[in-house]
Order: sequence, then C-alpha cells, then structure tokens
Amino acid sequence: MREFSRRRILQTGVATAALAVLPRAGWAQEAGGTEAHGLSSFGELKYGPDFKHFDFVNPAAPKGGTLAIQIKQTYGNQNFDTFNTLNTFVLQGDGAAGMGSTFDSLMVGSGDEPDALYGLVAKSVRVSDDKLTYRFTLRPEARFHDGSKLTARDAAFTLNILKTKGHPLYSQLLTQLASAEAESDEVLRVQFTPERSRDLHLVIAGMPIFSERYWQGKDFGASTLEAPLGSGPYKVGRFEVGRFIEFDRVPDYWAKDLPVNVGQHNFDHIRYEYFRDRTVAFEAFKNGTLNFNEEYTSRIWATGYDFPAVREGRVKKEEIESGAPSTIQGWYFNMRRDAFKDPRIRQAIGLAFDFEWTNANIMFGMFNRTGSFFENSDMKAVGTPSPEELALLEPFRSKLPASVFAEPPVPPVSDGSGQDRRLLRRADELLREAGCKREGGVLKLPNGQPFRIEFLESSPFLQPHTQPFQANLKRLGIDAVSRIVDAAQYQRRMEEYDFDMASRNLSGSSTPGDSLRLVYGSAAGKRPGSQNIAGIDDPAVDALIETIATAKSRQEVTIAARALDRVLRSGHYWVPMWYRASDWLAYWDQFSRPATKPRFASGAPGTWWYDAEKAKRIGRG
Repeated sequence: MREFSRRRILQTGVATAALAVLPRAGWAQEAGGTEAHGLSSFGELKYGPDFKHFDFVNPAAPKGGTLAIQIKQTYGNQNFDTFNTLNTFVLQGDGAAGMGSTFDSLMVGSGDEPDALYGLVAKSVRVSDDKLTYRFTLRPEARFHDGSKLTARDAAFTLNILKTKGHPLYSQLLTQLASAEAESDEVLRVQFTPERSRDLHLVIAGMPIFSERYWQGKDFGASTLEAPLGSGPYKVGRFEVGRFIEFDRVPDYWAKDLPVNVGQHNFDHIRYEYFRDRTVAFEAFKNGTLNFNEEYTSRIWATGYDFPAVREGRVKKEEIESGAPSTIQGWYFNMRRDAFKDPRIRQAIGLAFDFEWTNANIMFGMFNRTGSFFENSDMKAVGTPSPEELALLEPFRSKLPASVFAEPPVPPVSDGSGQDRRLLRRADELLREAGCKREGGVLKLPNGQPFRIEFLESSPFLQPHTQPFQANLKRLGIDAVSRIVDAAQYQRRMEEYDFDMASRNLSGSSTPGDSLRLVYGSAAGKRPGSQNIAGIDDPAVDALIETIATAKSRQEVTIAARALDRVLRSGHYWVPMWYRASDWLAYWDQFSRPATKPRFASGAPGTWWYDAEKAKRIGRG
C-alpha cells in the first residue's frame, strides 16, 4: 500500500530494534557531491544502487483480484467514519481513505529499514557539502495519469503549496524549507534553512507530487469530489460519499517495473468500506464484504472469530510479530482548560484508571501497560539520568519537576479490584494539595467551580474501558461523563481543541525526528488542527526535540529521546493506556504472500496478492 512509506516519514514515536544494515552509498558519500540512489538519516542503506527489488516481495507476484478493507489509520484530514473530499492534504473536509496510492513521491521507503528511502520519481540526488542544498534528478519517463510529463516544476509547486496552504501535518514539517525550484524539467533544487532538522530531506523526498497544471485556477485549500490528477499505481474509481471508495490499478503505470515497485501494488482493485459502527463492520467481514481485517479489539479477537467460515478454514486468523514500533495510546488532557493546568490534578486523575482490572476483565489479559512515550524501545527512560542525559537536562533544572532527575514516573500497579483504595486515597491527597475541595460529595476546583470532565469520542468503542475509569473519578467527587459525537463534529472539535479529555493513538517511528514537533512542540499546540492536542508548551520539550531532530548519530537520538521521555512523563500530560507488539490479522483465504516479511512491518496486505486457486477452493473465485 503506497501510503505506508509516506506515513513512516511523517510518524513519531519509538524503535523496537536497532538498525542492522551495512553502510553503502548514502548520506556520508553524498557530502562530497557524488550522486546517490537513496537517502537515510545517518547514511545507512541496505540496498545498493543496482538492487532489483526489495527482499520482502515476490517479484513474480501475479496481479488481480480485489482487496476490500476498512480504514484503520488516518493522516491529514482523514476520518475513520466518513469522507466528503478527495483532497486529503488540507485542513478542510474529511478526506477519503487510500488517496495516497494515487500519487508518486520523489523517493519511497523500505520496510527493511527504519528511515531509508530509494528513488521513485527521482532516480538520484546530489547533496551539497553543507547539506543545505539537494538536487534531485527526476526520471524523464515519469508521467501523470493523463499522460502529461511529471517535471521538477510539479515537484517544486507541490512543496511550496503544501508549505503555504497544506494541512498543518505537512506545513509544519516544511517550515525549514527555504525554497524549492526547478532548474530544468528534470532537476529539482531544494534549499534548506541553516537550522534544518536532521530528517528534513526524508520528509521532502516522501511528499506526494501534484500536477501544477491541474491545480491552476483551482482552490487548493477547498474540499472537492473531483479526483486530483496523480501519477501513482492507482486511480480513483467508483465511490459513494461516506460509504465506500474504490481504487483501480493503473495497468500502464509508468513506474511499475522500477525496483521500488516490483512485487507490490498487486491488487487490481482496492476498496475501502466505511462503517460508523464496529459491530456492523465486523459483520461485513464475516459475510465477506471485507476480505481482510486488522483486529484491534481484544474481546473480538478472543471470542468473535468462532463463526462458520473460520471453523471451515475459509477464514484465517493469525498473529504476526510486526517488528514495528509500539503505538503511543492514551487519554490526553487539554491543558488549555484551566482545570488541567496543575500537574498534581492530572496525576491524580491518572491514578483513577485501574489498568490491571481493565486488562483482566475487558481485554483478556492481552495487553501491556504503556508507561513511556518511547515504549518498548531503548529510547525509553529507565533508572536515574545518565551523565549524557543530565547534560541535556541541566540547563532547565530550575524549570523542571524534581522527578525528571530521579527515577522516571511509572503508572501505578493496582490491586486489580477496579477501585484500589490506596490509589484513590493518594489521588484525593493530590487534589487537595492542588487546592480542590469536596463539598457534599462534589469536588470543586480551586476557583470554586464543580470539577466536571467530558471525555470526547466519535464512537462508543472505548466505553467499556472508560466507564470504570469514570466511576473511580466519580468516587473522587469528579463528574466524569462521555460525549460521543458524529465524525464531522468530532473532527471539528479536535481541530479547534474544544474538549476536556480525548483518546489518541499515535504510530511509532524507529528514528524520531521532525515529526515530534507536531505532537509535542509548543508552536504546533498553538495552531488549529495540530497533533499536539494536549497543548504541551515547555521550552525543555522544544529544546530536546530540536536535539533529537538534529542528532548526528543513533546514540545521540537515543540519549536525547530518553531525556525527552523523562520530561514528558513528569508532566503527566496523559493517562497512558496499553500496547501490544504484534499485529492481529484475519483474512479470507484467497491471498498468498512472500516467503519473507519486511523487518519493520507485517507486510500485510501491501506485499500480498490475490490467489485465484485459493479463492476458488473457498468458493470466492
């Protein structure tokens, strides 16, 4: 799936394993001005300039069939429940799933490496000695779907318009882009500011490329149901707003035989179905409307896959160790609200969530508690700060809580009763220390107002987990309720930060960098639509993000990430939830797959293909 590689550049989070590749022609060699076929954070590339295809694909994979799925990850303005625009790169509207597959980028990622990109539209790149100027040489055969030539002018137009009019997810990543211009049809010159972050070249190379000619006279920031002209392996096919959208494989796709594409984009059609109710969506999988499902609900995974097609072997259920970073999931406080400005109040609320009871009684004991913003990686802070971490933290000592310089805060372990009296007493103590008072069973904030918390959600999916949490908050005198709104209202309220608490699940990254600004940076939190929903505004956080984004080695990234983890955890900006290290996959047995999976992903379903013989055997041929 084309969206995979671009999201890996834009995501933030953790690493689950160290990079184990041999250095070849990468960033180190580019410093002298030689051309390179790929880019990475630290100059490490697994694949040489003459590689034929990625190791995790089947180069002879047949083309055909339909993949029918539900959107499970979002980016830009996308919404899990509906769509009303085919422009997913701006703030306006609810973007359709799958649109990334209709656009090519200069380079694309490899699932074998945490941060490497290889040439797609760009066949090579030349870098100045100061790494502020990148010249991408484009392939002359690159074409848009209407047959028009894709040139460096289109790439320059794209970067400039995303910087000025794109969704904050894109525009904020491009703040250190000084200029992008075409020196000729086949040479794109990109200039960075001297403050450029370490991975900005990867961000640039992974951006979609739009047609300048197509967008002339059109409002780039507006919603539209006209499919923008693209150049990728798929084109928009049939769709019905809010219900489904199909993508048709482009048979004469100009880049189908390039090494980065061999063995991929194997389905003739990809169809995304939209469901506002997860139960209805699961029934759609059971009856074959959907033929592939990545499961996230432990109750369904443990008990729901006992229907006839599973018992007959026509539907397969499989758990795959993906090797991908753990997600960062939790209930985030909106610190723009006066009620949450005191960290003691935030810490007290976190003590009311009984993970041990929730895991045992609702999630079948299948999850681990998240405690770190870099969970399940060597970037997670443990013990007291190392001398290297202290060197980064000391300049901010007077502004930071003492816990930053001690053992990092960890979520409490309850007695599993669902209402641990010890933890609730400690929560009550913290609330009183913060100036809250209880009158007649009602907890009042320091300003005398009753303490009320609204959990904003777009579906009832988390209610079994949230309601026991809210019951404990009510025992503390807090009026905690859920507000479940439709997808459009949820999107608008989140963009405008009109909520008290909200859940968020962020994907991880093996090499955190620029995108940390979007999630934890103070500048992002002041802009509508950013990922910094908590409103974190801390100079120490900003400084540590810059250290990570400009680090020259993985060791430097790891040290700075541990320091950042300490600061974030000590801020009590969230109530952390849970994670697991594997993917739960279920699918109708009509697919085949390569013998090797990508090191940092499950490979499903992007490297799979439709198997006509298998489909015939299960009566779906």
